Amino acid sequence: MINLTTHQELIDQIQLNQAVLVLFGGINCGICQAIKPQLEKLIEQNYPEMKTLYADCQTYPELGAQASVFSLPVVRVYFEGQLFLEEVKAFSLGKLVADLERPYALMLE
Repeated sequence: MINLTTHQELIDQIQLNQAVLVLFGGINCGICQAIKPQLEKLIEQNYPEMKTLYADCQTYPELGAQASVFSLPVVRVYFEGQLFLEEVKAFSLGKLVADLERPYALMLE
């Protein structure tokens, strides 16, 4: 998972890669820290072509503010530069992985 420090890095990664998952979290967010390694592993196993990014909104608050993230954790998935899916606060990692199956397969065609 690539750690972001600026909003421009986020924009660049979304534009450069066909599939991008961004986890907006915080160093003091227990849920964020718990799901980060699980999410990274699930994406690596199921969607190896998807770029994974991490934005620490507590260390770099401008990242969250410029992305309009006001609560943590938030997961956003982009396909070909467009926001496809957003999950906020309480969500199932299994459902998230399942929801990405079809668009990911279409992207690879």
